Amino acid sequence: MNPTATRLALRGKRAADYVVAQLLFGLLRLVRLLPAETGLALADRTARLLGPLTPRHRLAKDNLRQAYPEKDEAWVERIARENWGQMGRIAAEFVFLDDLFDFDPEKPGAGRIEVEGVDTFLELRERKGPFIFFTGHLGCFELLPIGAAAFDLEFTALFRQPNNRYIAKKVQSARRTSGGHLVPSKAGAAWSLAGVLQRGGSVGMLVDQKFRKGAETTFFGRPCKTNPLLPKLARQFDCEIYPARSIRLPNGRYRLELKPRLDLPRDATGEIDVAATCQLLNDTVEGWVREHPEQWMWFHDRWQSKPLAKR
Repeated sequence: MNPTATRLALRGKRAADYVVAQLLFGLLRLVRLLPAETGLALADRTARLLGPLTPRHRLAKDNLRQAYPEKDEAWVERIARENWGQMGRIAAEFVFLDDLFDFDPEKPGAGRIEVEGVDTFLELRERKGPFIFFTGHLGCFELLPIGAAAFDLEFTALFRQPNNRYIAKKVQSARRTSGGHLVPSKAGAAWSLAGVLQRGGSVGMLVDQKFRKGAETTFFGRPCKTNPLLPKLARQFDCEIYPARSIRLPNGRYRLELKPRLDLPRDATGEIDVAATCQLLNDTVEGWVREHPEQWMWFHDRWQSKPLAKR
């Protein structure tokens, strides 16, 4: 492609991204006019209606078939459609997070948010880090940084920016909390996180994304590559590692879970084994997904594999 054609293609993509972003922002502004429960329910129904019309629905179903070969086609279709409802809720939760997070450490169980691991949160708050928390694209994972801030933990989260630059800018500006901020997953991100850990702060990471130059691992028994950043940082700064997840519950409620410290595998020299730790992270997230398969993002190409023929 010649330079002129390349510039025109880039301008066209930017214009399309801008239109898509403005449409999304407009829809979210309309949703924001509704009560939170109504807006979330509307987003759920809309996503279940429109999601299956996209190519990503085929990818989601193929991923489900390969992850659950024992399940029939009716189950695959049902979970894929439920997954779209979850994704619609994530988009709507973007504008309702401040309303949704009503957890009061002094009155646990009084609001729509329940927290498992309160004692661990409080214990970590009282002593210096560094700490690394990890999670996956499960449930309303956006609530986890807000939960950490509620317990007065400094928290810096690494996130993958949306491909749409306009949406990415909006997401980053809207996700700052009193307890920390976001670091886009791009060149220089590792240095930013290292600086936080060196100061004794807390870092959060999503660990279930594809990473072309990552460690060779498996997820649901299928080969994939996993970002080695977490075990490398843990090895460099001698960090404690804590699994955390957010699960949607019936009746518009949520549960945040902070699990006990994870003991990382070591090599013959006593150093943290990077590849084995990456596999441990995958196994932990896989266990969560198997509990709530409808709440994980199945339309991500985690495995970068060719689709199976439809049964």
